[in-house]
Amino acid sequence: MIALIQRVSEANVVVDGETIGEIGKGLLVLLGVEREDDLAKMEKLATKVMSYRVFSDENGKMNLNLEQAGGSLLVVSQFTLAADTGRGLRPSFSGAGTPDQARELYQAFVDFCLSKGVNTQTGEFAADMKVSLVNDGPVTFNLQV
Repeated sequence: MIALIQRVSEANVVVDGETIGEIGKGLLVLLGVEREDDLAKMEKLATKVMSYRVFSDENGKMNLNLEQAGGSLLVVSQFTLAADTGRGLRPSFSGAGTPDQARELYQAFVDFCLSKGVNTQTGEFAADMKVSLVNDGPVTFNLQV
């Protein structure tokens, strides 16, 4: 399971001209599911995302996690993160999770974060989304479990 996280000062997702998810300070999480992923990996990754210390403390050091910084999550499904780009000029998605598996783990990720009290907004699974963000830093990390 892959999470590309970006520290943002604001981010939103638009589907069919309508904003369906929007946050201020927090993390934009682009979430990719691979074939071997399961609920245990989802929980491990969600915990890591929420605990990852990417927000600045009073000394300007990245020492604060999402909760300590008072931030929110915007979680967007992105199957292209599971692409194999090692050969040729066209990505292969043979390692990506099936649509049903990805939908289940995406929703479980969102539900898990909500159950921990994190303000969590979402995109729409498998929709054509327009994602806008102001990357704060810029700060971007690729987390995998």
